[in-house]
Amino acid sequence: MVFMGDRATLLETGRFVQRHAGNAADEIIEAAEAVDAAVDTTAEQETEAETEARHRLAAEKGDAASMSVLGALLLRRGDLDGAEPYLRGATTQGDRAAANNLGVLLHQRGYPDEAAGWWRVAAVAGSAPAAHALGRHHRERGDEPAAEYWLRQAAEQGHALGAYALADLLEHRSDVGAERWLRAAAEQGHREAAYRLALALERRATEPSRGPHAYDTGTGLRPGARTGGGPAAGGEGPLVAAGGAPAGDADGLAEAEQWFRQAAARGHRRAALHLGAILEKRGELKEAGRWYLSSAKDGEAKAACALGFLLRDAGDEESAAVWWLRAAQDGDGNAANALGALHAARGEQQTAERWYRAAMDAGDVNGAYNLGLLCAAQERTAQAEQWYRRAAYAGHREAANALAVLLLQAGDANGAEPWFSKAAEAGSVDAAFNLGILYAGRDDDRTALTWYERAAAAGHTEAALQVGIARLRDGDEQTAERHLRCAAGGGSAEAAYRLATVLDARRPAPGPAVLGAPREEKSECEEWYERAAEQGHRRAQVRVGMLAAGRGDVAEAARWYREAAEAGSRNGAFNLGLLLAREGAEREAALWWTRAAHAGHGRAALRLALLAARRGELTEGRRWCDRAVELGPAEVAERAARLSEALHQELTA
Repeated sequence: MVFMGDRATLLETGRFVQRHAGNAADEIIEAAEAVDAAVDTTAEQETEAETEARHRLAAEKGDAASMSVLGALLLRRGDLDGAEPYLRGATTQGDRAAANNLGVLLHQRGYPDEAAGWWRVAAVAGSAPAAHALGRHHRERGDEPAAEYWLRQAAEQGHALGAYALADLLEHRSDVGAERWLRAAAEQGHREAAYRLALALERRATEPSRGPHAYDTGTGLRPGARTGGGPAAGGEGPLVAAGGAPAGDADGLAEAEQWFRQAAARGHRRAALHLGAILEKRGELKEAGRWYLSSAKDGEAKAACALGFLLRDAGDEESAAVWWLRAAQDGDGNAANALGALHAARGEQQTAERWYRAAMDAGDVNGAYNLGLLCAAQERTAQAEQWYRRAAYAGHREAANALAVLLLQAGDANGAEPWFSKAAEAGSVDAAFNLGILYAGRDDDRTALTWYERAAAAGHTEAALQVGIARLRDGDEQTAERHLRCAAGGGSAEAAYRLATVLDARRPAPGPAVLGAPREEKSECEEWYERAAEQGHRRAQVRVGMLAAGRGDVAEAARWYREAAEAGSRNGAFNLGLLLAREGAEREAALWWTRAAHAGHGRAALRLALLAARRGELTEGRRWCDRAVELGPAEVAERAARLSEALHQELTA
């Protein structure tokens, strides 16, 4: 610990450590200049050597102020032997700055108790830096009451470092008065105080429960969230604090941001990182990048990693890799994972594996999970299971889910279930859905629905579809519609189709067509049918074709029937045949009816039988009649049987 001039110093960690020489020197110069001003205001243009020579001459004559200044100058250079006699001489004449610096010198020599004695002398004489140093001395020895007394003395005199040290002590005891002194230190330019004050304000604004604070620094990521759906690049923790914000939240966050900004402007690299994350979340990416860059250049690995993601998202993958490399080499597992994902996407599997292992060595469990994904993609199932299991045992929920899927695929449902459960309880939405599938396969629909509902509540599209289907089956149309809307909005074609059928059933029966009446606009149900149809849902395509035909839009109907038919829909092929037959294209219609009949469509077989009968192809007609009787339904089978009998009589006449 180095205290010089008339100020004591404390590193931002709040521990008792020696201040580095550059800052200590600055403080000595400031203290010396202050003394110089009291002694001789005409020496402003002097060089340091001239100043030293002048004070040395005065000190030799017994001038206390010059002895104090000269002692401080020598102490700044590390010349303890040269400084001590001057500091002791000034101290005996009552110079409190010299007493404080003598305490510093003795502390450096390894005599903390003697140092404390001189700090006490200076503190009693009104030296705030000495009171600060004495308070820290007592705290280091576990005497918190004495530490608080002296730190409070320093803080109440406006000493920034004393205010910060007092805040640190009070915060350690969860004393609400800590924030007042953090603010006092921050207002005097203490950057660590500004940073910690900002954290406290943000925590209060975002966490009403006052639980542990966790802010998204732009690097904590859900698996796949920042790697284009690929291997995980970051941790699994929540990106933002849970719970609603209290009244005044916006003002609290705005003030917190101001303090983050002040700390960052003074070179606090973690504040710059945090400020960058706030700006990135708000979409102010250019400014966020500037603060990430500032923090990264100061050695903050997380900032280098976050800057890499910004550059990657902006399309500059090469620059992103440079910053990820820098962060990974500084031990950032998230950056190592990002590099692994980058090389995996390029097909450089060995390099990807090396970086995933580096992430794992850095303590990032995603490294093991990503190694599992890599091995699984290469069909190295045994190794994939090994890595998934390692990550799962470390608490990685998606690894637990992946391990369970692997076990289930190997036929070990009993082994898979506990891992699905563990992953689901840890918050894995996919695992909750998979548990629903597992229980549904055991015909335990009630338990399956419970897990589907849990996954659906977290936004899982397929789970919402399953809940909607189950509620439709139970007759709860209102709940079913709500879940189907969620699933359809999430992109499920099946949900869009089923929602459309629910809405379709509520439509009033169409009235008789009126010549010259304006064409009706598409209903909501038709819009949902179309959304499903555009995603390739065959039944939706057929239904859209039917609605278009009902409006008289033959071209639109034919387009949708053809899409469905070409995708394998027998109803689409049959309806397309009807449309073509009405347009006079009977030969092409027969081709589509043939395709439909071969796919099991009884009405198409009956149409082919009638077509053959009209052409006089009685044997062919009877063959299609037999097929129609086989396929049904009942009224089709009955008509086909009568037609077959008539054709038989014609053949035997």
